[in-house]
Amino acid sequence: MGISLKKFFEILAYDPKNPLLFNSGFFFVFFALFLLVYLAFYNKDVLRIYFLTAFSLYFFYKTCGWYVVFILIAGVVDYNISHWIYEEINRRKKKTLLILSISLNLGLLFSFKYTGFFTGILNDVLPLHIKILSLGVPVGISFYTFENLSYTVDVYRGTFKPVTRFIDYLFFLSFFPKLMMGPIVRASDFIPQIYKKPFVNESQLGEGLYLICSGMIKKMVISDYLNANYVMYIFDGPAKHTGIECLFAVYCYAMVIYCDFSGYSDMARGIAKWIGFEININFLSPYQSSSITEFWRRWHISLSSWLKDYLYIPLGGSRRGKFNTYKNLFITMLLGGLWHGANWNFIFWGALHGTALALDKLRMEVAKKLRLPFRLPGMLVKITGVVITFHFVCFCWIFFHCKTFADSGVMIHQIFFNFQPGVAGDLLANYRNVFIVLIIAFALHSIPVRTENKFQLFIGRLSLPVMISYFLFCMYIAIQFKQAQAIKPVYLQF
Repeated sequence: MGISLKKFFEILAYDPKNPLLFNSGFFFVFFALFLLVYLAFYNKDVLRIYFLTAFSLYFFYKTCGWYVVFILIAGVVDYNISHWIYEEINRRKKKTLLILSISLNLGLLFSFKYTGFFTGILNDVLPLHIKILSLGVPVGISFYTFENLSYTVDVYRGTFKPVTRFIDYLFFLSFFPKLMMGPIVRASDFIPQIYKKPFVNESQLGEGLYLICSGMIKKMVISDYLNANYVMYIFDGPAKHTGIECLFAVYCYAMVIYCDFSGYSDMARGIAKWIGFEININFLSPYQSSSITEFWRRWHISLSSWLKDYLYIPLGGSRRGKFNTYKNLFITMLLGGLWHGANWNFIFWGALHGTALALDKLRMEVAKKLRLPFRLPGMLVKITGVVITFHFVCFCWIFFHCKTFADSGVMIHQIFFNFQPGVAGDLLANYRNVFIVLIIAFALHSIPVRTENKFQLFIGRLSLPVMISYFLFCMYIAIQFKQAQAIKPVYLQF
């Protein structure tokens, strides 16, 4: 009995080697038990919120251990500051409190995520020998920091009234489906749902099921498989591979990062639907975009809209002339790159996108004034735009994924100066399954958004036994791919 009890507590405790993630088999067992308990609190307003908050915090603990303390600290600080801002009449004191909130939130984020990066810069620029601290980054800190900031700013602007109960704010901040990898949820979208009795009909159950299955396939079948069996090998040593191998690694990574982020977002939305909450869509088939501006309307929508509302517009947006508009776009994307990670490659990635957005805005302004004597077919313009945009995004992904500029340079050099198309046959033969998965991934991604929405509604109308069968089938496929051992890399160039 003692051994069983000890094993039980070991399962409940955080295991750094096996954190609780959406793509783990244990999560589905864990979530099924949660749903059974949740049904007992479903119709009890106050107890439901307390239970969901407690579970969310426990889920966070199972994901990253005692770093859960920091989300509690962040919640306490911003809950109180937002109330002080709301109650304060003096404009200057309001602004001081807002600056305090921003400083504390960014200070916490900076301490964990950027201390080592900027300490290294100081050591390089000045004759200093400051010891670089190696701090682990709490899971989700970038997401809940931005949620804290948007909440306080909205209260300061007078567009949102702060909640009266701390538990409501903590629930908004810690809601477990979106805690790890987003999307970034606005308080104005989420908090009003807290006070409504959750209602889940068969249609919502089916739509949630579709999103969970879609996310599971994206993450566990496509992203994890392509990364483990091809992308990882090529990016770890691009100099060992031909240009054609490197090019397809970039194409694969484009799908890996999309399916990774989008898969988690889909699962978060599906799980939220099953609990009775709605989370906004975060990805909208971004590689179908015909311009870089359209791409950022479809890619990581919660982040791009947050950067627009809380950084680009406060910087001046497009209100102070064309030059300032381009400058504000560039700064916004530069800081957006830094948000992704403390690395010069991320900053350069942001700079590339900022420059591209500015040039695209200039292109649209010139196109309005320029009257051509003829018009190209709309479909041709669309396809050309999609091809150019996709390849520019892929070029930027090289810097995003490579650890250093040197690695990025090697990857680009191999593609442009050591392409070796003659090894294409061997490449396809050795990595046949990888290319099959890649083709399937792009085929699924090319489905029009309207068609995908119709299929989601179709799943929502199915009978419960058919839904369960669909879920078990998707889970079986995902587990088979998850358990498949990675193939050994094949070096076509010696």
